[in-house]
Amino acid sequence: MVDAEVQVPYRVVQWATGNVGKVAVRHFAGNPVFDLVAVLVFDAGKVGKDAGEIAGTEPVGVLATDDVDAVLALRADCVMYSPIWADVDAICRILRSGKNVVSTSGPFFRTDFTRADFDRIEAACQEGNSSYHGGGIHPGFAGDLLPLTMARLASRIDKLHIYEYVNFGTDPSKYIELMGMGADPEQFLAGPTLLGESHPYFTQSITEVVEGLGKTIEKVTRDVEIAVTTRDIGYEGPPDSDMPGATGVIKAGTVGAQHHQWTAWVDGTPLVVCHAVYTMGDEAVEPNWNCGHTRYRIVIEGDPPTELVLQGAANPDGSHTHPGYIWTAMDVVNTIPAVCDAEPGIVTDFDLGLVRPRGIVGGPS
Repeated sequence: MVDAEVQVPYRVVQWATGNVGKVAVRHFAGNPVFDLVAVLVFDAGKVGKDAGEIAGTEPVGVLATDDVDAVLALRADCVMYSPIWADVDAICRILRSGKNVVSTSGPFFRTDFTRADFDRIEAACQEGNSSYHGGGIHPGFAGDLLPLTMARLASRIDKLHIYEYVNFGTDPSKYIELMGMGADPEQFLAGPTLLGESHPYFTQSITEVVEGLGKTIEKVTRDVEIAVTTRDIGYEGPPDSDMPGATGVIKAGTVGAQHHQWTAWVDGTPLVVCHAVYTMGDEAVEPNWNCGHTRYRIVIEGDPPTELVLQGAANPDGSHTHPGYIWTAMDVVNTIPAVCDAEPGIVTDFDLGLVRPRGIVGGPS
């Protein structure tokens, strides 16, 4: 007997094969709910390679291409869109071709900053009879769906805190210096920073939470504090990164940790505070904020006081890895059936309701 959920696979396209896109390729290849029909790449060195080779798995029989027109001409139900930065023109073009889109690159939720983009996306959806959903880990799950789900257990919420902790000491990244680690403290605080300029992304999560609680944001304020390194810290980027071998040294006395806060004010008081805390390691910075593992933490001040932590568990061999790329990819991959089955237009988390993932029990690892 054939499982009803896999009788007619969803024909999917993977758009970009960075760390998130590779996760999606591996999942599509191993889940009978999906039929991977094309993989679009932007690195000439990947063109013509089997998508499985790019994703680090067995061949899947789909060769990567950089021919956008050819991909758009294919019959497909959905495009999993995962470049680092969103190109709204490209997203609209995909939607107008009649293909649904799920995006880990955003935009994620309608705010003053994203309003024009969402207007264009909505128009493209109507023209192509297609649907669009933006998601990921944060924004997309940890900073919006998770606190809203927790809110269902509360009798009263006075303030809600959303924490994203990233520990580069245990989870190295190719973005360490781009994030401002190793910068002169005074120059860091005086100038624009990558995290500081990312407030439009985090504000999308905050707005979703506030609107989900039936309120409207009056204003959003920003604050930042830093900790400095107490010694030189050498680092090397992860071997499976798209930019392997990224190495360097964060000198003593430079920026070794940063804490950015975005506070949404409602009815004259702070209601939702989003914290982005990035560190080179607890024992190597002063002051020591005791950040611990890379993880997400939601704290509700109210009745009852409630706290929840989302982090990767130990592997069978006892090692610890942060599954952030998998979380980011799967949050939207698991919405594909619902987005494909939705009415044309933008599909928010509120529209999706409870997502029922398909094909993951006993599925690909």
